[in-house]
Amino acid sequence: MNSTTRRLPLVSFEFFPPRTPGAARTLWRSFKRLQPYGPRFASVTYGAGGSTRERTHQIVRRMREESDIPPAAHLTCVGASRGEVDQVARDYWEAGIRHIVALRGDAPAGSDRYEPHPEGYHYASDLVSGLRRVADFEITVAAYPETHPEALSAEADLDNLKRKIDAGATRAITQFFFEPDLYLRFMDRVRAAGITTPVVPGILPVVDIIAASRFAERCGASVPDSLVSRFGRVGTGTQARSSVAVSVATEFTHRLMLEGVNEFHFYTLNRAAVVARTCENLGIVPAETAIPA
Repeated sequence: MNSTTRRLPLVSFEFFPPRTPGAARTLWRSFKRLQPYGPRFASVTYGAGGSTRERTHQIVRRMREESDIPPAAHLTCVGASRGEVDQVARDYWEAGIRHIVALRGDAPAGSDRYEPHPEGYHYASDLVSGLRRVADFEITVAAYPETHPEALSAEADLDNLKRKIDAGATRAITQFFFEPDLYLRFMDRVRAAGITTPVVPGILPVVDIIAASRFAERCGASVPDSLVSRFGRVGTGTQARSSVAVSVATEFTHRLMLEGVNEFHFYTLNRAAVVARTCENLGIVPAETAIPA
């Protein structure tokens, strides 16, 4: 694909519910700053064990009411019966929210492994099937280029992805990864397995390499030594680290675009600056008029 024919990529953004009033202000500033880049949707996560469920609902509804960006609500199997999950889904539908990110969910804090609710959906594929019975949602699920840390094998993990797609999911978004070839090799396996739905790469712009490395270890994602070294050379200054973060994210997404990838999902961590600059480097120009804060 040469530069004269390349289409501008599609983007979407993920936010997480704030825990404090100050963090809430940061979230809404970030959301409003990123709106002009025209994302396909903006998603809002759950905390581990569904610990931020109500805050997620409130934020998604506010996004729906105050912007033209379609919101996507995360919904998990953890800590709720099927009836409770179905009611949440019906409430979303009645509020005009048409897109659900359906996940199994992580174990609650203090638990060392996931245990399904005795009256709940046990796995994400079950949740997808249940959502299909509730309403005609657009349903996104998760995919793992480096294999889910609890999966028995890469093949078993791919089989699980296929079950979620067969149950009615319309798109998958990957766990973040830091080497483009990981995604490209994963997609070869996905297509060989007969999965034809879109699988969008999840991009985590890194500013704090130490925190990102800890997070990656918990998620089963690898961090290349070259990335650690690159941040190590610039020291701890915020400006320098932000510049490296933009450069790395831009190079990363450009490489994927050269391979024909034309959609990216950014894990924003509720910080807009690096994501905004990366979008601009991809040629996505913000709209002239943004919704005022």
